[in-house]
Amino acid sequence: MFLGNFSKPLTATAVFAGVVVAGMLIVSKSGQAANDNNGAQDEKQMIQIGLAVASSEGITLNMTGKDPDMVGLGSYLANVAGDCNGCHSAGPATAFAPGGNPFLLPGPFSGIKKINPKTHLGGTRSFGSFGPGPKGEIISRNLTPDSTGRAEGGETLSGFKQIMRTGLDPDHRHPSCSASITTDCLSFPFNGDLLQVMPWPNFQSMTDRQLTALYVFLSAVPCLEGGPGEPANRCK
Repeated sequence: MFLGNFSKPLTATAVFAGVVVAGMLIVSKSGQAANDNNGAQDEKQMIQIGLAVASSEGITLNMTGKDPDMVGLGSYLANVAGDCNGCHSAGPATAFAPGGNPFLLPGPFSGIKKINPKTHLGGTRSFGSFGPGPKGEIISRNLTPDSTGRAEGGETLSGFKQIMRTGLDPDHRHPSCSASITTDCLSFPFNGDLLQVMPWPNFQSMTDRQLTALYVFLSAVPCLEGGPGEPANRCK
């Protein structure tokens, strides 16, 4: 008798709990985005967005011998998650094509954002002087490939990853000022061994795949002439 009376409320409680849990699952599913907790789906969307942005912006990509997924992911990282062209172009006045500058009022701005392919990732933007002499001026690099087809004027993938992870300036164009170096240098406390202005501390936590994708995208963009220390006819 005791067991029978006790089992009835226990059964009812179990049924009620099951209904609550089922309801929670239904609400949870309806409140979730389709790709929540799905890394593969997230990256797939990034790739699609990256390729679509490059196309809509008029960026002509050289896809020969390249994995389209890596190019698309790299484009997403460079053009959507980041703003590589914001620094690695000739500056705000020429970074966008005529009518394509979204920071302007309607009229000057056509309503469709579009970069200027003649300056896209070609560098040469000045960030001012960090020390005495011409080499104390920080000028953004040309990230486009040279005649070798490799990004950043012929940089290797391993070299690119080292730069992005450590900030190392492989050209050592801006040495720290010292007792023996008093001009064409970076004043204290700037470290002349490292890239200044470049936000490499933000990029250094990227995965190998993400850095590789960024490198592949930079290898796919058109070559532009110019940039600090770049030889003439680098695209030939």
